[in-house]
Order: sequence, then structure tokens, then C-alpha cells
Amino acid sequence: PKSVRLTDAGRTFLEEARTILKYADEAVVKARGIAGKQELRVGDWPLGTGRIMPTLLRVYQQAMPSVHVKLHDWSVDQNIAGVRDGRLQLAILVRPLKANALAELRFQELVAARVCLAVSHNHPFARRHSVSLAGAAREPFIGLTREKYPRYEEYVAAIFARVNEKPRIVEEHDGWAGVYSAVSAGTGVALSSDAFSYIFGDQIKMLRLTPEPKRVTIGIITRKEKLSPAAERS
Repeated sequence: PKSVRLTDAGRTFLEEARTILKYADEAVVKARGIAGKQELRVGDWPLGTGRIMPTLLRVYQQAMPSVHVKLHDWSVDQNIAGVRDGRLQLAILVRPLKANALAELRFQELVAARVCLAVSHNHPFARRHSVSLAGAAREPFIGLTREKYPRYEEYVAAIFARVNEKPRIVEEHDGWAGVYSAVSAGTGVALSSDAFSYIFGDQIKMLRLTPEPKRVTIGIITRKEKLSPAAERS
């Protein structure tokens, strides 16, 4: 009911506040425009992410509809190098055994996958639920070439380190598709994971190994520096 007027100091404050709000609104519009031009480059591992990636992309695109996600199907070493030199903002991969392999990078675990033995549906082991490491080592193994997968031998050696018998690799392929085709054909067995069992239907069976090897960790790597909004939301 009483008349109220701004003081000179109040008027000055109001004008400054309106100016700040105007600039803030303009900054939001500009930021959205920049985000609209952004591309999130992700190192992918389809074998390990095939089941979850469609859902991840759908949820991410709902949260960040103006960001284009580009997936790169690269090897573990290529993904690490890509994140380190900035060609990739992030990558999904199996955590390397050597601790210094991810030096200066940040690793966030997604899932720990069980190491299994992949056998064809008509292999003598196929009726079992598990097989010993020693028993598995006596079977002919299908492996990956050192040129394409230089860390593969490290995983094999680490898994069979606790038994005297060591796997005899009779055939090598430069991709997992070739490995599983050879296993399905009965050429040999291969190390795999229960995380991949959805791919094969009833052609390949995954057996647990005893004693059970340490699980492999699948996660996201990024640089330790501050991430862009597009990468942070992933």
C-alpha cells in the first residue's frame, strides 16, 4: 500500500542484472548451436558391445539429440592410441593386463565378463557344464594373429599360468568371426566369454573353466582431462 521506488543503487543493480541475464541466455543459445555441430567419436568393440550398444545409443541420443555419434570398430591398441591422441573421445574395450597400458587415461568399468571355453555343439565337451584348465589345454586351440591382436597371447598365458599344460594353437585368424567359424566347424576350441554367447545360438557352447580364471573387465576409457559435455553425458 505504500509507495516504493528503487534507489539509484537499486536501479543500477537491476540494469546490470538484466544485462547479465541477457548474456546468459545468449550463451545458452550459442552453446546449443555448438553442441548441434558436435560429433562424438567412440572406439567400439562390437563383439563385446553388440548386446548393449543399441540401448546405449538410444538413451544417449534422447539425452543429446544434437550430437552425432560415430563408432569406430578398432582393435584394443588402436582404441587406446585414438583416445590418447584425441582422435577418439572415448572407447569401450577389455582392460589390458599390463597396468601401464592405460597410463594417463581414465578407466570406468561397465561389466566383468567370465572367461569360458568355446566348443562346437557336437564336441565331446558339449554335454558338460565345465571343463578344467588342464583338460582344455589338451585340445587344439583356435587363436588370433599377433599382427592384429598383439595382446591376445598375454591373455592366453595369464589364463593358463596356473597349470602345467599350455594350449597348442593350430590355427590363427585375424578376426573373431574366423575364430568362431573354425570352432563351429570343429577345427578346435577357443577362449571366449559368456558375454558373447548371444551371438552363436546353438552352434557353439560356452563352458566354464575350473579353477575359474580372473574375469576380464570391459569398460570405457577417456582422457583424464576435463571432458566435453557430449563425452561427459556418455
